[in-house]
Amino acid sequence: MAHAMVKWVEGLQFIASDDMGHAFVLDSDVDHGGFDLGFRPGQLLLVALGACTGMDVISILQKKKQEVTSFEVHVMGEGASDFPKRWLRMEVEYRLKGRGLQEDAVARAIQLSEEKYCMVRATLFPQVQITSRFTLQDA
Repeated sequence: MAHAMVKWVEGLQFIASDDMGHAFVLDSDVDHGGFDLGFRPGQLLLVALGACTGMDVISILQKKKQEVTSFEVHVMGEGASDFPKRWLRMEVEYRLKGRGLQEDAVARAIQLSEEKYCMVRATLFPQVQITSRFTLQDA
């Protein structure tokens, strides 16, 4: 079973760590009692989705011998205005640069991540509407 811990520092600042010794800071903005020195918990869901699907997509493209020279995953989220202010919609934009990238290979890698491999997306969807798109550029 996976394990993570968050330890309170002061204000609304916490240090998050896992059982492998990785750590990062979580915080709130100054207006809400924090120091504005770390990720907000809700932002981490956007990061988790982007990292999860990004790792899937780049791994699949590498196996397909696609020459990717630059890859970014941008995740935008729209939240509810009332508490608990959960995410309602997320949009994932994949931005790839490479030499001779095949559009169908990229589309298939994204589809496999979305439908089969990405545990974060599978956890969020269908409660959160998630859409995606991609752009390709020759490098």
